[in-house]
Amino acid sequence: MPPRLKPTRLEYVVDGVRLRAQLSAAALDAAGDEAEQRRRALEILKQALFRGRMIAKERLENGAGGIETARLLSGVTDEVVTALYDFTTVHMIRARNPTEGERLCLMAVGGYGRGTLAPFSDLDLLFLRPYKQTAHVESVIEYMLYALWDLGFKVGHASRTVDECVKLAREDFTIRTSILESRRLTGDEALAQELKTRFRSEVVKGTGAEFVAAKLKERDERQARAGASRYMVEPNVKEGKGGLRDLNTLFWIAEYLNPSQPVDGVPQLEMFEGREIRAFIRAFDFLWAVRAHLHFATGRPEERLTFDLQPEIAQRMGYGDRADNPAVERFMRRYFLIAKEVGALTRVFAAKLESERVKSAPRGISRLFPGGRKSTRKPLDVAGFIEEGGRLDVAGPEVFEADPLNLLRLFQIADRRNLDLHPDAFTAATRSLGLISSKMRRDPKAAKIFLDILAGGRDPQRTLTLMTEAGVLGRYLPEFGRIVAQMQFNMYHSYTVDEHTLRAVGVIADIAGGRMADEHPLATSLMPQIQEKDVLFLAMLLHDTGKGGLAGGQEKAGARSARAACERLGLPRARIDLVAWLVEHHLEMSDYAQKRDISDPRTVADFVRMVQTPERLRLLLVLTVADIRAVGPGVWNGWKGQLLRDLYASASAVFRGGRANDAVAVVRQRQAFAAAEIRARLTEADPAAVAWGEAMEDAYFTGFGQDEIAIHAAVSQRAHAEGAAAMGYVREDLNAAELVVAAKDRTRLFADLTKAITASGASVLGARVFTSRQGQALDVFYLQDITGQPFGHDNPSALPRLAEALEAAARGEPPAGEAPRAAGEARTAAFAIKSTVLIDNEASESATIVEASGRDRPGLLTALANTLADAGLSITSAHIDSYGERAVDAFYVTDAAGWKVTQTKALTPLKTALLAALNEGDAARIRKNARLQRAPASIAR
Repeated sequence: MPPRLKPTRLEYVVDGVRLRAQLSAAALDAAGDEAEQRRRALEILKQALFRGRMIAKERLENGAGGIETARLLSGVTDEVVTALYDFTTVHMIRARNPTEGERLCLMAVGGYGRGTLAPFSDLDLLFLRPYKQTAHVESVIEYMLYALWDLGFKVGHASRTVDECVKLAREDFTIRTSILESRRLTGDEALAQELKTRFRSEVVKGTGAEFVAAKLKERDERQARAGASRYMVEPNVKEGKGGLRDLNTLFWIAEYLNPSQPVDGVPQLEMFEGREIRAFIRAFDFLWAVRAHLHFATGRPEERLTFDLQPEIAQRMGYGDRADNPAVERFMRRYFLIAKEVGALTRVFAAKLESERVKSAPRGISRLFPGGRKSTRKPLDVAGFIEEGGRLDVAGPEVFEADPLNLLRLFQIADRRNLDLHPDAFTAATRSLGLISSKMRRDPKAAKIFLDILAGGRDPQRTLTLMTEAGVLGRYLPEFGRIVAQMQFNMYHSYTVDEHTLRAVGVIADIAGGRMADEHPLATSLMPQIQEKDVLFLAMLLHDTGKGGLAGGQEKAGARSARAACERLGLPRARIDLVAWLVEHHLEMSDYAQKRDISDPRTVADFVRMVQTPERLRLLLVLTVADIRAVGPGVWNGWKGQLLRDLYASASAVFRGGRANDAVAVVRQRQAFAAAEIRARLTEADPAAVAWGEAMEDAYFTGFGQDEIAIHAAVSQRAHAEGAAAMGYVREDLNAAELVVAAKDRTRLFADLTKAITASGASVLGARVFTSRQGQALDVFYLQDITGQPFGHDNPSALPRLAEALEAAARGEPPAGEAPRAAGEARTAAFAIKSTVLIDNEASESATIVEASGRDRPGLLTALANTLADAGLSITSAHIDSYGERAVDAFYVTDAAGWKVTQTKALTPLKTALLAALNEGDAARIRKNARLQRAPASIAR
């Protein structure tokens, strides 16, 4: 990172005396022409403002701190605003003999009142009057506001008397907070002092508790809106959890309870110790630097650190790549460590408020709402531990020195008794981390306590989160410590690696406790059958410890880390092997279910060969469910759940006594029998039903139930008469819409259908393609909308319209609409995505599997389908998935004769053509960017 610069003096940036002299000269030179006077004044002020901002920007990019930058920008704005006030009241709207009622004071309030300002922050101003507004005062305010707007400021303003300020501050906590931070810029000093005195005596005095309660409630509501976790991978620097507003809340409360003069831009925080104040200033400085860079980089008041901005901000802040650790991930890890520090400061501060009776003690762990209970102190039945005011405390740091195992017992007791940690205990634990030695990590007693917290605790996610915030978990389990605050730079994961992991542990605990029986009936029913529950929890805790550039890839590196951790914990060899196996294979079940055709006997046989035992199958199912659910909101859905349940059922049938082929044969026989009943039912209506059923390939009957076959038969019969037919309906059980298309088979039929689907705005989750011996194609698509809901779930006309479009496409007519543009193209452009094509002739008995992976975009599926058609291949099954910015599409294909594609001379050009289709979107984007760069500046902007 660049070295810090020495602070610059404001007069070297904007010379207020010179600025006022320029304004006076402009007013005199254009005397008699108010419009010209105003134009010249605004030009002078714009130049001063621009110069000040550019100096602040340059200094920031050369290593100046965030607080210094915010104060410098505020100082520059002060000079511009006060110079404008002087110009207005001296040259433009002057009161030659001002009356008492024409006194006016201009005050900065809100964030501007603190003397810190981001490059494009709003300007919050208070025009303070002694009495009701006069014509003179109204003219001054109006002139200034129009001038400030012309200078490019977004101004939040109010014109009030002292009485009005006091009255409104009593009623509204937002106004109370803004006045709390107010400072005089210029104008009548007596008015400013009167407001300050009356505000303290008539508003603040005796209202500390209600202000604290209001600010904490406001904080919780704000965090819920911005994202409840401080480890969201696209954090809001200002409003998010662990961001600037959390720090603001702390010093609002501190200032309200203990009025003081700010030091270095930060109020005196008398409730904190020196170490905590240094952490506060460090976090404040870093977050202000990030915010200032965000504003300068975007040219707007951008507060969200989105994926497309993260690499640029990392570069601006001096972060570089290190080995396999990209600069953007190093920068974001620093961000999340700061957010973690802010969380610890908030916890300590809130608890100290309770000890001073300003805020009541909580009734349970991590509760921050006031509750009205008196603080009590009583020893517990565990030596050295005390309950004080609803929190768990220790007699002193010597409790940990006497027995380092107490560092783990602290959290075990807190979990069992549903107690939050006292700030003194939390601080003592963080300062005693050096006691966690290699000897303690191998102590069987320590392992017993830890495993009790993990696999036997009341709420392991919450307790492990506390341990992480205190630094204890990462110190005791170094493998986990490596992933604390680690970010995965992709759009698929919503949280940092450690947060994702702890959430996944929480999902397993909820499943084990029966709290997710409605959502996951299979996983819930399997938990009592799982014999090695501690193995399951350990595997979940360690499953991502291979991330971060370790040798051998994520899965194998994770297995090595898990093995090392379990050996230190003293687990028996068989359990160590099982944990390591689960970690190494934790992605396999999801891959088989989502990327392979489960009705293919070879798929199930290969999966069973990998799993080997029913116990592993049960463990892997629960592990997979928890892992997917913890990725982020909306990632889990009924479609994925059904795929996993189908794969589990097929594998379980094999374990109960047969081969994979036998299990599939049973399904085929049952479906064939159902099809016979359907044919008998439909014969009277249309004799063609008999011929249709007899002509359908055997594979068709392995994948559908009786009701589905009846629908498919009806659609196919209509297609015989009309040339093409389609029908769609919502499948709530799959969280998708099923759309069935029947038409005469032809080259590019599948590609034309996907093009029409893309033009409708639907996303394809999966597709099954069948061709009867009569030459009729039956294509079944599973669709969602852009929100991840079944396509057409909220619009009854959407599916019928799409069905009509597909019928037209099946007849060869071009789609009526074009593919929608990619949403968030700038965000996805931030990721370097390598396209890959894998061709597998071993995983299926009857088809070649082609897996194509690259940057997701509208029309990609159609482009891939056209490429396969160009190669003369038929698609029998398609499995479509996306992981944020990356699409992974798997196709089961055969040649014109219905055989696998095995010849190298055919596979090599196929792979090349598919890679070209995958990279087509990137090439188009590069061409578009090049055109923009060549365009005139006014257009490029």
